Amino acid sequence: NKSGNQQNINMHKFFFAASGLHFSGLCILCFCQCHKFVSTNANRAGEFYTIIITHFFFDLYILNNCHCVSIDGSAGMTQYIMVEKKGIKRIAIFASGKGSNAEKIIHYFSGLSDQVEISLIVCNKPEAGVLDIARKKNIPYLVIDKEKFFRGNGYVDELKERRIDFIVLAGFLWKIPQTLIRSYQDKIVNIHPALLPAYGGKGMYGHHVHEAVIAAGDKESGISIHLVDELYDHGRILFQAKYKLSENETPESLAAQINKLEHSHYPRVIAALMGIKNIVKS
Repeated sequence: NKSGNQQNINMHKFFFAASGLHFSGLCILCFCQCHKFVSTNANRAGEFYTIIITHFFFDLYILNNCHCVSIDGSAGMTQYIMVEKKGIKRIAIFASGKGSNAEKIIHYFSGLSDQVEISLIVCNKPEAGVLDIARKKNIPYLVIDKEKFFRGNGYVDELKERRIDFIVLAGFLWKIPQTLIRSYQDKIVNIHPALLPAYGGKGMYGHHVHEAVIAAGDKESGISIHLVDELYDHGRILFQAKYKLSENETPESLAAQINKLEHSHYPRVIAALMGIKNIVKS
């Protein structure tokens, strides 16, 4: 407001209030107030619509680029302010099953929302349980097509459009195509339910691994968290944790123990890989 005209000031104050109503979901009240303003200021309709369009795009920017944080206010009151999401790292979780690891990762990073955002769930099975988790947590999800994934661009365009920085594989059963690996070099991480390089490779996942460990009479198993390259279970190992098998261990009991290791360690290793500060202890 360069002219200092009080009517202009009041009009801009009104539209900032309207933006607040937009965020509160009181769209009907906002519409009524806008209609009232146009009715009483018909000669300024052009200026009105210019401002409302400006505030609309301002709202879109806020919704997509800011988050709400609390601060200590005066007299013991808690105040809330909008902070731009500068430096926030965005993760896409790829999963094929029920999503137990995905759920733990989502929960873990919910406490670090000023540094990390789980921005997308990617799944290759429309009926997978991980999609129920995505819906419950209000996280956008993408069900991918096999032909496009392997013969197209690996959904790189869709990931870049959502500004994804890291890809976390959490029980994702398709091999990652080279196109995607090149676009996210050293930024794709996977967890394997065995002590690599043992029991790795095509077809070695889930119960297949645990059955092989039991059949071989091994005394220990564990988890391996590694970067992803062009080969199955081959990238640089970042972390391993071991579990000593009991004498009467079964594939089912071993699976339960390995799941505990996965849930305990995977989120922390992801955070460390991304350089996240104030890592939450398990």
